[in-house]
Amino acid sequence: MVAAGDSRNDAEKLGITHGMVVQERGWDEDTDDDLRALIEQQCGSELVEEDTDEVIDVALLWWRDGDGDLVDALVDAIGPLADDGMVWVLSPKTGVSGHVEPSEIAEAAPTAGLTPTLSMNLGDWAANRLVQPKVKGKR
Repeated sequence: MVAAGDSRNDAEKLGITHGMVVQERGWDEDTDDDLRALIEQQCGSELVEEDTDEVIDVALLWWRDGDGDLVDALVDAIGPLADDGMVWVLSPKTGVSGHVEPSEIAEAAPTAGLTPTLSMNLGDWAANRLVQPKVKGKR
Protein backbone atom coordinates (compact mmCIF):
# COMPACT_ATOMS: atom_id res chain seq x y z
CA MET A 1 0.00 0.00 0.00
CA VAL A 2 1.63 3.27 -1.09
CA ALA A 3 0.82 6.44 0.80
CA ALA A 4 -0.66 9.32 -1.16
CA GLY A 5 1.34 12.50 -1.62
CA ASP A 6 5.05 12.81 -0.95
CA SER A 7 5.45 9.69 1.16
CA ARG A 8 9.20 10.27 1.56
CA ASN A 9 8.38 12.97 4.07
CA ASP A 10 5.74 11.00 6.01
CA ALA A 11 8.23 9.83 8.66
CA GLU A 12 9.43 13.43 9.04
CA LYS A 13 5.82 14.61 9.36
CA LEU A 14 5.51 12.23 12.31
CA GLY A 15 8.50 13.95 13.95
CA ILE A 16 10.72 10.88 13.65
CA THR A 17 14.42 11.72 13.70
CA HIS A 18 17.57 9.62 13.51
CA GLY A 19 18.35 7.80 16.74
CA MET A 20 14.79 7.73 18.08
CA VAL A 21 13.47 4.47 19.51
CA VAL A 22 10.09 3.78 17.89
CA GLN A 23 7.81 1.09 19.23
CA GLU A 24 5.09 -0.45 17.08
CA ARG A 25 1.82 -1.70 18.54
CA GLY A 26 -1.22 -3.18 16.80
CA TRP A 27 0.55 -4.42 13.69
CA ASP A 28 -1.66 -6.44 11.37
CA GLU A 29 -1.74 -7.39 7.70
CA ASP A 30 -3.42 -4.08 6.79
CA THR A 31 -0.70 -1.81 8.17
CA ASP A 32 1.16 0.43 5.73
CA ASP A 33 4.45 -1.40 5.14
CA ASP A 34 5.85 1.49 3.09
CA LEU A 35 5.29 3.89 5.99
CA ARG A 36 6.84 1.39 8.42
CA ALA A 37 9.93 1.15 6.17
CA LEU A 38 10.19 4.95 5.97
CA ILE A 39 10.02 5.23 9.76
CA GLU A 40 12.75 2.60 10.17
CA GLN A 41 14.91 4.42 7.62
CA GLN A 42 14.32 7.77 9.34
CA CYS A 43 15.09 6.55 12.88
CA GLY A 44 17.97 4.36 11.68
CA SER A 45 16.82 1.11 13.29
CA GLU A 46 14.05 -1.46 13.29
CA LEU A 47 10.81 -0.76 15.12
CA VAL A 48 10.83 -2.30 18.60
CA GLU A 49 8.08 -4.65 19.70
CA GLU A 50 5.50 -4.21 22.46
CA ASP A 51 7.47 -6.20 25.02
CA THR A 52 10.64 -4.09 24.86
CA ASP A 53 12.45 -3.03 28.04
CA GLU A 54 13.81 0.09 26.31
CA VAL A 55 12.60 3.62 26.97
CA ILE A 56 10.91 4.70 23.75
CA ASP A 57 10.60 8.08 22.06
CA VAL A 58 7.58 7.23 19.92
CA ALA A 59 4.78 4.70 20.28
CA LEU A 60 3.20 3.94 16.92
CA LEU A 61 -0.26 2.48 17.59
CA TRP A 62 -2.15 1.01 14.63
CA TRP A 63 -5.78 1.13 15.81
CA ARG A 64 -8.98 -0.01 14.12
CA ASP A 65 -12.63 -0.01 15.11
CA GLY A 66 -13.22 -3.23 17.05
CA ASP A 67 -9.63 -3.54 18.35
CA GLY A 68 -10.78 -3.28 21.98
CA ASP A 69 -10.47 -0.56 24.61
CA LEU A 70 -8.47 2.39 23.28
CA VAL A 71 -7.84 3.82 26.76
CA ASP A 72 -6.23 0.54 27.86
CA ALA A 73 -4.11 0.46 24.69
CA LEU A 74 -2.95 4.05 25.28
CA VAL A 75 -2.08 3.36 28.93
CA ASP A 76 -0.01 0.38 27.78
CA ALA A 77 1.67 2.52 25.12
CA ILE A 78 2.79 5.23 27.56
CA GLY A 79 4.34 2.75 30.02
CA PRO A 80 7.79 2.73 28.34
CA LEU A 81 7.43 6.24 26.88
CA ALA A 82 10.06 8.90 27.63
CA ASP A 83 8.75 12.03 29.38
CA ASP A 84 8.99 14.01 26.14
CA GLY A 85 7.82 11.10 23.96
CA MET A 86 4.74 10.93 21.79
CA VAL A 87 2.09 8.43 20.82
CA TRP A 88 0.81 8.31 17.25
CA VAL A 89 -2.57 6.63 16.84
CA LEU A 90 -2.89 5.50 13.24
CA SER A 91 -6.41 4.52 12.23
CA PRO A 92 -8.02 3.89 8.83
CA LYS A 93 -9.29 7.06 7.16
CA THR A 94 -12.99 7.78 6.76
CA GLY A 95 -14.53 5.35 4.29
CA VAL A 96 -11.90 2.67 4.90
CA SER A 97 -12.84 -0.49 6.80
CA GLY A 98 -11.96 -0.17 10.49
CA HIS A 99 -12.30 3.64 10.57
CA VAL A 100 -12.24 5.15 14.06
CA GLU A 101 -14.02 8.44 14.69
CA PRO A 102 -11.55 11.20 15.68
CA SER A 103 -13.84 12.02 18.64
CA GLU A 104 -13.20 8.53 20.05
CA ILE A 105 -9.45 9.19 20.06
CA ALA A 106 -9.94 12.70 21.50
CA GLU A 107 -12.11 11.32 24.32
CA ALA A 108 -9.78 8.41 25.15
CA ALA A 109 -6.60 10.51 25.28
CA PRO A 110 -7.24 12.52 28.50
CA THR A 111 -8.54 9.43 30.30
CA ALA A 112 -5.17 7.79 29.53
CA GLY A 113 -3.27 10.91 30.62
CA LEU A 114 -2.51 12.22 27.14
CA THR A 115 -3.28 15.39 25.21
CA PRO A 116 -4.15 15.39 21.48
CA THR A 117 -1.95 17.87 19.61
CA LEU A 118 -2.00 17.16 15.87
CA SER A 119 -3.91 15.22 13.22
CA MET A 120 -2.97 14.48 9.61
CA ASN A 121 -3.63 11.99 6.83
CA LEU A 122 -0.95 9.56 5.66
CA GLY A 123 -2.23 7.57 2.71
CA ASP A 124 -5.15 5.41 3.86
CA TRP A 125 -4.42 6.18 7.52
CA ALA A 126 -5.35 9.09 9.78
CA ALA A 127 -2.58 9.95 12.25
CA ASN A 128 -3.29 11.56 15.63
CA ARG A 129 -0.41 12.70 17.83
CA LEU A 130 -0.89 12.45 21.60
CA VAL A 131 1.60 13.72 24.18
CA GLN A 132 1.93 13.66 27.94
CA PRO A 133 1.00 17.03 29.47
CA LYS A 134 3.90 19.16 30.66
CA VAL A 135 3.98 19.43 34.44
CA LYS A 136 4.84 22.89 35.77
CA GLY A 137 7.69 22.94 38.25
CA LYS A 138 8.88 19.47 37.28
CA ARG A 139 12.61 19.06 37.76
